[in-house]
Amino acid sequence: MQLTRALAATSEPGVWTPAEMPEWAVPAAFGILTIVYALIVFEVVHRALAAAVGGIVAVITLHVIGNGPDLGTVVTWIDEETIGLLIGMMVIVDILGKTGVFEWAAVQAYALSGGSIWRLSIILCTITAVFSAFLDNVTTILLIVPVTIQIAKVLNLEPIPLIIAEVMFSNIGGAATQIGDPPNIIIGAQLSSQALSDNVILADQGIAFIDFIIHVGPAVIIAMAPSFWLLSKLESEGLSGERHRNLDLLRLRYNIRDAELLKKSGFILILVILAFFAHSSFPHPIFTVATIALGGAVLMLLVTSPHHVEGPLEAVEWTTIIFFAGLFIMIHGLEYMGLIDAIATGISDAISQASEENRLMVAVLLLLWVSAIASAFIDNIPYTATMVPVVIELASDPELNLQLGPLAWALALGACLGGNGTIIGASANVVAAGLAEEAGHDISFNRFFKTGFPIMLLSVALATVYAVVRYAVDWPNEMVKWVIIGAMMIASLSLLPSIYGNAPTESAHYEAE
Repeated sequence: MQLTRALAATSEPGVWTPAEMPEWAVPAAFGILTIVYALIVFEVVHRALAAAVGGIVAVITLHVIGNGPDLGTVVTWIDEETIGLLIGMMVIVDILGKTGVFEWAAVQAYALSGGSIWRLSIILCTITAVFSAFLDNVTTILLIVPVTIQIAKVLNLEPIPLIIAEVMFSNIGGAATQIGDPPNIIIGAQLSSQALSDNVILADQGIAFIDFIIHVGPAVIIAMAPSFWLLSKLESEGLSGERHRNLDLLRLRYNIRDAELLKKSGFILILVILAFFAHSSFPHPIFTVATIALGGAVLMLLVTSPHHVEGPLEAVEWTTIIFFAGLFIMIHGLEYMGLIDAIATGISDAISQASEENRLMVAVLLLLWVSAIASAFIDNIPYTATMVPVVIELASDPELNLQLGPLAWALALGACLGGNGTIIGASANVVAAGLAEEAGHDISFNRFFKTGFPIMLLSVALATVYAVVRYAVDWPNEMVKWVIIGAMMIASLSLLPSIYGNAPTESAHYEAE
């Protein structure tokens, strides 16, 4: 299979043209990828350093093969959409966090729970899911987990069940929007209309911010109630019983610290979110999710701290930015070495063996489940960065005749929901485990796996039913499809009140102050 995007095959002056790849290039690319994944999975070195080393080795290998890329070319391999979006949102969330609004929300959650640990967990998980959808699940976890640990300490609770539950729903909720989960950030940036403008076949199939809510959002709604139900069974001991504390004291301790800052930063955040939605209706090369986030961050700095920008800028997770930069360089280097062609050929061969009427169903099922299982055991960020070019290849193959959208949504659902499978499956998991460890609560691989993997399997199974019904079945009447999807969403939402009211009873206990 030839790369239909014609990555750099051009004779324009000053533009790098890759040399012809020898037979050993693809095995070498697989070797580099495997070693980098192993470094990340087994935490031999920090993942940012592992990605940076992988990028350097890939570039050096291209120089060994022939006339390798110069620094200017390598820099263009870094996706500015992803980097800009992350930096902008990290600054915005840091400023918003200084207002105390997240701690205040947690105390309100306790007040609403009436002292029930199970209801408290549902409320905290719902807050986490909503914040993760519109902010970013990594930064949401950074803010919500320390608060959860503090509340657990006040209530004399073991925080690990609450933390694991929050991680589950940060990944589920984050799947609903382009900015909620790093895999979606990558998918949205690299499959946007701007990114695909040079692809003749896919130029009119680019996806926008609103498309994630329209196509992935229903699957998230369908998965919510069943995931809560399974959580109640798996964590029945840690999430049962009641605790009663002095609510007035909690409100004094975790109150809004800066109401004026909250008004200013909250208003700007609302403008940023509205701009994210408007972005899909008014496409323009300048009006992108990255420029919206960066513009919102600059505006928030101007309004809230024009003379003191050091703090918010220091809050940017630069190790995460370096990780993404190294990752993009590595993946592009391996792409030129033929890795993506090889993967795409293997998947397309499996898809092409199916009959033409079942080809889309096979593609959706294969991408969804392979992505889910792989993302459970490999950080879903590098996995997604590896698979996006494969999706482009599959959708660009005229013989397969597959639309880009269903493939992108299958990849997004698999990568985001699959990240719940293990503690190393998603960045939010690793961040939460690190915060818990700092507070003296170690979350082992097996402890997380006991809850995460079953919930991952259930949510992916429900997402599979949704994806097949919506994309893979040729319904004689479109109304039937929407009736089924609507019924699934209503059924999930209707179950929430009963799940909220029926706390786990196993090992239930009551403790008053």
